[in-house]
Amino acid sequence: MNQKAFAIVIIFLSFSLIVNAGPIAYGICQTGCNVIWVSCYAAAGFVAGTVTAGAGTPLVIIGCNAAQGVCMAGCVGLLFAPTP
Repeated sequence: MNQKAFAIVIIFLSFSLIVNAGPIAYGICQTGCNVIWVSCYAAAGFVAGTVTAGAGTPLVIIGCNAAQGVCMAGCVGLLFAPTP
């Protein structure tokens, strides 16, 4: 292993020592996003996971999917944030 790769591994390992609940907070955030996504589908009269993407996909479903993507992207910061 070259020195640069070794240094990167050491840095990431040292960061993991100060993070106690980052992955837990990330999982909770994603669960919340999924609950909202299922609720959005239900409010539109659909069942989550049964609609396939295509030309005939209702706009409300596309909106639900876009909102879920934004929510999930917002959760990424929690994965790396130190949570004491």
